[in-house]
Amino acid sequence: MSSTNRTVVVTGIGATTPLGGDATSTWEGLVAGKSGVRPLEQDWAADQAVRIAAQIAVEPTEVIPRPQARKLDRSAQFALIAAKEAWADAGYTETSADDGTVDADRVGAVIASGIGGVTTLLDQYDVLKDKGVRRVSPHTVPMLMPNGPSANVGLYVGARAGVHTPVSACASGAEAIGYAIEMIRTGRADVVVAGGTEAAIHPLPIAAFGNMMAMSKNNENPQAASRPYDTARDGFVLGEGAGVVVLESAEHAAARGARVYAEAVGQGISADGHDIVQPEPEGRGIAHALQNLLDRTDLDPAEIVHVNAHATSTPAGDIAELKALRKVFGDDTDHMAVSGTKSMTGHLLGGAGGVETVATVLALYHRVAPPTINVDNLDPEAEANADVVRGEARKLPVQGRIAALNDSFGFGGHNVVLAFRTI
Repeated sequence: MSSTNRTVVVTGIGATTPLGGDATSTWEGLVAGKSGVRPLEQDWAADQAVRIAAQIAVEPTEVIPRPQARKLDRSAQFALIAAKEAWADAGYTETSADDGTVDADRVGAVIASGIGGVTTLLDQYDVLKDKGVRRVSPHTVPMLMPNGPSANVGLYVGARAGVHTPVSACASGAEAIGYAIEMIRTGRADVVVAGGTEAAIHPLPIAAFGNMMAMSKNNENPQAASRPYDTARDGFVLGEGAGVVVLESAEHAAARGARVYAEAVGQGISADGHDIVQPEPEGRGIAHALQNLLDRTDLDPAEIVHVNAHATSTPAGDIAELKALRKVFGDDTDHMAVSGTKSMTGHLLGGAGGVETVATVLALYHRVAPPTINVDNLDPEAEANADVVRGEARKLPVQGRIAALNDSFGFGGHNVVLAFRTI
C-alpha cells in the first residue's frame, strides 16, 4: 500500500495495574482517587531504604495458566494480560487472524519496556550461583530479552506487519504508541496493538533507585508517598503493570462497525541533550516535543482541555514539565486540567506511557479528568504554570470536540507527547 496520511483511532483498551486487574477497575480507581502503593512484605525488603511500591493488584498467575506463566517474564505476563483485554475489547478473538476476521499481514504489535526481563535475569543468575549450571531455565533468554513482551503479544494476535520494541527508559510506552500510530498512518498496517509494560520491583532496582535518591522513602505512610506538585514531594514510587491499546485506521474500524474511543492525533518527540538522568530545568526539550506535535498535526491548542502529566513526584521534573506547557501554550494552559495519575499508580517506568494512554483515552471518552492525590500544599511554581486537578475528579466539557495530551519523559532526556481527541 502506498504511503498515506490516514486517520488513526483507538478501538480497544486493556490494563493490569496496582489499582486493578483490568482497564475498568483501573479507571474506577483513578477517578475515585485511590492509591495503589503499599508496603513491600518480601523478606528482602527489610534491608532496603525504600520499603514501599505500587505492586500489581491481581497477580498474573490468577489469569494466565501456570505452565504458560513459567515461560514468561513478569513483564511479558503483564503485557499479555493487557493485550488480551484490549484485543477482545476491540471486538477481536484469538483466532481473528486465522479465520480471516483481520488480515494478519496488516496487523502489528509494538510493546515497549524500559528495562525488560530484569527479574528473570537476576533471578536466574541467583539460580546459577546457588544451584549450578544445569538448573538454569532453558527459557531464560526469550524471557529476559526486552522484545519478549512484544513478541508474545504479536504471536497472540497473529501480527505479521511488524513486531517492535522501542526502549527509551520511562518514555518507552508512549514511544511505542507513537510508533504504532505512524505504522497505520503511513500504510504499513491497518491494526496495531501497542503499549508498555514493566516489572522491576526487585531488590536490585529498588536499591539502585534508592541510592540515586530518586525514590520516596516515606515508608511510614505509603499511600501518601507519591505526591506530584506538593511542596513535600521527595521522589517517585516504583510501580508495575501494563497498559495496551488497539489502534486502527478509521476506515478499517468503520468498515467493521467498531466502537471508537478516540482519535489518536499523533505524537511529538524530542531529546533534552542535557543530562543522563536530570531533566532540563526550564523544560526546553519538553517544549520542543510539544511544538513538534503541533507542527506535525492539525491539533488546535484551544481543543486541549486535559493533560495526563508525566508528574513523577520529583522536585525538578514536575515543574519543568509545567513550565514547558506554559512556554508553548501560554494562556491556553488555563483551560487544561492537569492530572498526575502516578500519585495513584506509582511510576511504571516503561509501562507508564501505556497505562497513562489508557487513562487519557478514558478521560476523553467519559469526559472526566482524574485527580492528583496527596497534594496538601501545592508548589507555588506549579500553581503559577498550570491548573492541577486536586482532591477529586473533574468533569471535562460535555459539548464539542475536545483533546488531551499524554506526556512521557525518560532518563537520557527522551521526551514523547501523545495527543488524542474525541470523534
